Order: sequence, then structure tokens, then C-alpha cells
Amino acid sequence: MRDGFVKVAAATPKIRVADVKHNGEEIRRAAAQAQEKGVKILVFPELCLTGYTCGDLFLQELLLRRAKEELARIAEDTREADMLLFIGMPLEVSGRLYNVAAVLNRGEVLAFIPKTHIPNYAEFYEARHFAPGPRTAGKISWMPGREVLFGTDILLQCQGMEELTVAAEICEDLWVASPPSERHALAGAAVLVNLSASDEMTGKGDYRRMLVESQSARLLSAYIYADAGEGESSTDLVFAGHDLIAENGTLLAESPRFGSGMVTADVDVRRLAGERRRTTTFRPEREEDYVKLPFQLEIGETKLERVFPPRPFVPEGERDWEKRCEEILAIQAAGLRKRLEHTGASQAVIGISGGLDSTLALLVTARAFQELGLPVSGILAVTMPCFGTTDRTYQNACRLVERLGASLREVDIREAVLTHFRDIGQEESCHDVTYENSQARERTQVLMDLANQSGGLVVGTGDLSELALGWATYNGDHMSMYGVNASVPKTLVRHLVRYCARTSGDPELSAVLEDILDTPVSPELLPPEDGKISQKTEDLVGPYELHDFFLYYVLRFGYSPAKVFRVAKLAFAGDYDEGTIFQWLERFYRRFFSQQFKRSCLPDGPKVGSVAVSPRGDLRMPSDACAALWLEELEKVSRARKGKA
Repeated sequence: MRDGFVKVAAATPKIRVADVKHNGEEIRRAAAQAQEKGVKILVFPELCLTGYTCGDLFLQELLLRRAKEELARIAEDTREADMLLFIGMPLEVSGRLYNVAAVLNRGEVLAFIPKTHIPNYAEFYEARHFAPGPRTAGKISWMPGREVLFGTDILLQCQGMEELTVAAEICEDLWVASPPSERHALAGAAVLVNLSASDEMTGKGDYRRMLVESQSARLLSAYIYADAGEGESSTDLVFAGHDLIAENGTLLAESPRFGSGMVTADVDVRRLAGERRRTTTFRPEREEDYVKLPFQLEIGETKLERVFPPRPFVPEGERDWEKRCEEILAIQAAGLRKRLEHTGASQAVIGISGGLDSTLALLVTARAFQELGLPVSGILAVTMPCFGTTDRTYQNACRLVERLGASLREVDIREAVLTHFRDIGQEESCHDVTYENSQARERTQVLMDLANQSGGLVVGTGDLSELALGWATYNGDHMSMYGVNASVPKTLVRHLVRYCARTSGDPELSAVLEDILDTPVSPELLPPEDGKISQKTEDLVGPYELHDFFLYYVLRFGYSPAKVFRVAKLAFAGDYDEGTIFQWLERFYRRFFSQQFKRSCLPDGPKVGSVAVSPRGDLRMPSDACAALWLEELEKVSRARKGKA
């Protein structure tokens, strides 16, 4: 449970209708299995202690009494289990029968949470037996000398981890227009559980999955859905045991249908808390009507089975990959198209280097021109060779412009930069930051002045990863009139260019794009060695796939440095060792904080994903913010690593 990770499970035992003893044994068996897996919250189906399909047997006093007795035995037998359990059963209260979730923790029955919405249509006839439960929780005596809370408005809060607050609803409650889970979430529940007995019909599985996913997304919550399965009566219905676990719209686990068993997942309650803080339209309501019940769990290490994709910005799966790439390119082109229309510009000026970023920017610009019905020749692509330019990148830049039909202009900036060196007393042999940045600023000056000559607009080429690290020359490549790549990270740039290579329909253009993809990332500001690129960006700032991973979890979910390090080790196991990950994570934090002044004055650019650094939108961060807290936590991580070694 450290870092907010909580292992949860939905279990479908193979029951026998009305055989309470057998069902209790199956529940205990599943609880023992869950305990071995480190599960902290375990949810069973609706009425699983007796079976959902008992029909008029629910009116038999013997069945109701034996269900309570069996629940008491289950509670005692799970006294040593470090988990919160939800078990479905019928319960008589003051002469009325209720369909309830019994909540157990460390040998105690904490509460009975009744079903709110009782279906009585089509194949359902629950109103024949059950009454809707009251919202307000009050105490009832369910066994001699045993009082417990009964009502729907109950929040179960973990002592020592207040973010772990749990509430329950039952089956039909989710399917109605205003589910109780909405109220529970606004009262503070981050984990919602549903004990269900949803019979199976053609297409219903997809609808059920959609309901669970969408409810978890709308309520910024985790949602655990345990469904009745094998063993229920098949007189008229079939139950598939369709267990689901979702978190904020993402399905974490799903059982195969038509069977029994258990699915587990690691939900991140601190991530959910961060999402709720960030989303100002999620407005918690007053909690006066709710009773908060404490429960106990050990706050220990959760052995994570959750998968953290190493490239979170890159869509997975061939079909989704193509669809997402097309969508991103459309967004970029639409943003530029609007800016061109608004300014009345029919010309665009773009610096082309033969690298990935300028290639993507040119592809997007060509697309925008085509959508506007403007000739692509109105794009002035400028190559500006200088000290570090290699023949490979120069030739690729020229061939790319030719295949797209843009206009190519070469402006050799060597003499201009050397003159500038003489003006400021810079030695040409001194390859320091002034040597490098003078070239970047000269290129920007050329682009801006060419744009003035033609009445055009300078299209920026810098990407999100460079902006996050401050790997841009202030008032050099940092500046433009519209930055089409401003929210596209380097790992995604590569995939967008690859998508264009695959779908161009022009073999020669595709060949150029493939060679650009195969070229090392470099600003080419230092002289080449034997005609090859000598300055490789990732040797200096670190692998972009690591930095993009860090950026995603720092900005999108507000993970702490220790938590980022923990999940990065899982994501990149076998690719990078711990020392390498830690080295570049520390570099990321130092650069991210120290370089905010560059991001504070960025040009406009379209937002394409959930992470962006625009000072007008997603990142309202002061330029003088101190990194001390984050570096202090990294130092603790470093000491812990050395202690283990």
C-alpha cells in the first residue's frame, strides 16, 4: 500500500443455490487465496452466501438464520486476514428483508449496506422479496449482543491512509439514472464496489464493461464489480461471472465469462486523489449524512502486478496506433490552419534540418496548406548549414522538401556567425555554450526576417520533451510564431513521422522519412567527426524515452520522485538498470525546475494530449520555483539504494 497502491480483487465462487455451508466454504477458500496474493479489498457477488436465484426460498426463516450464522463463522475464520471483505447476503431487519453487502474486517462485521434500487421488470422480480434500503445509517442488532451499522450512506476509511475510502452499491444501483455511487464519490469514496448478479444476454457484456469504465471515469474513482456466475440456477437465466476492475476510465482487469474465479488489480488511490484535486469540476459535497467507519490494514509494500507502459505517450496496438496518429496530426494541422487564416498569411517559413522535429513540423505545415487549398510551394523551407551540419542531414532535408513540393532556400550562416564571434570576442575554437547558441539564434533571426519579407509566419519545430528539459536556445529555436510540436513529446514525434512514412503513398518520400528516423537526434552545433554527427543529444541529457516517462507521471499524475523511480524501474526492467534510471531522473528534476523561465514565454501551439507545458494553460508554474523538496526526496531514495547495496 506504499505510494497509494492497493491490491484489490473481485471473486466469483462456484456456489450451490441455498447451500449456505458450501457457499461459506467457497468464500473462505477465495479469501485465503486472496490473502496469499496480498489483496486488501475483496468483493464477492450479490447474495452469494445463499445464491441470487433462491426465489421464494428467501422467505424461509431457516435460510436467513443459517446465512447469518455462516457469516459469523466467516468473520471469525478471516480474523487474521489483512483485508476488507464485501459479501452479499439476505438480511431481515425489523420484519423486512433486504439485499445487503456485509462488510468484514479482521474478524468483525462492520456494517450491512443494503441495495437501493430493487428491480421488478422483465426477468427480475426482487420486489417480491426485498425492500429498498434506507440511506441514513443506524444501528441494528443482527445477532444477539451484536450491533452493527445498517444503511447505504456509509464510508469505510482506512486508518493511516485516508485516501483509501470505500463505499458500496449493489447490482441494479449502477444501472439506474442516478446511481448511489455518485453520491458516495462526492462524499469522499475513492474506491467503489458493486456486488452484482447480472444475468447474461447477447451484447450485455459489452454494455456492462462500458458502464463500469464510464462510472469510474465520471467519478474519478476505482470501481470493483463482482458478478454472480457458476452455480446459480439456470431455470431461466445464465450468469457469467463477469468480474471487472476499472480505474478512472481504464479497465485494469476483467475475468473471462462463464466461469468462476478471481481477478486482481493494483489501484492507485493517491493518483485518484491527485485527479480529483486537479479537476475543479469534481466538487465534493458535504458529508454530514454519511457515517465514516474506520477499518484497519497494514500499510506495507504492495507487490505490483500493474503494468506501466514505458512509452505512455505512444498509442498501443496497430489499429489504435494509426487512428491516434491521424488524430494528432489533424489537431496539429487544425491549429496551424486557424492561425494562418486569422493572420491572413498565405506563406509559412520553417527551418529544416533533416532531423525529426523539423520533419514533423514540415509535414504538418504541408497538411495545413493542403486543407486551406493553398499551394504547398507557399511553404519556404530554409536549410541553414553551419559548423555541425552533416551531409546526411543536409541531403535528407533537401530531398524531403522536394518530395513535399515546398520551396527550398539555403542560407549558409557560417560567415554571419563568424562575424558575430568577432564582434563579441568569441574564439571559434572555443566550443562552449556561446558557440552553440550563436548558431541557433542566427538561424532564428534568418527565419524571422524571411517571414517579414514574405508576409509569412514562422512555424516552430521544438517539441514537448525539449521544452520540459529546457533543451532549447532561449530566443533561438525556443522562439517562433506558432509551435506546432509544442505538446508532442520526442517519443511521439518519432511515431508520427513513422506513420507518415508508412502512409505517404510516395516511395521516395517514405525512404527519406525512414532515413531521418534512423538518424541520431542531434542539434548539430558542434563540428562532425569524419563526416558523422559528433553531438548526440541523448548522450548529454539522457534517453528521451526515460524523460518522457518521467514527464508523464510528474505532470499528468503528480507522482513524487520516489514513486516515479519505483514505477520507472518496473517499466524499464531489462532496458535500464536502477543507477541509470536514477541518474537521469535526478537530471530531469534539476533541469525541469531550472528551465521554467523558457517555458514561461513560449509561443502559442496546439495541445494534442493530456500533458502540455503552455504557461497559458496546463503549467502555471513560477520561473523561480525551488526544487529543494523534490531533490530532498531523491536524496532519501539514493540513501535507501546505498543501504540496500
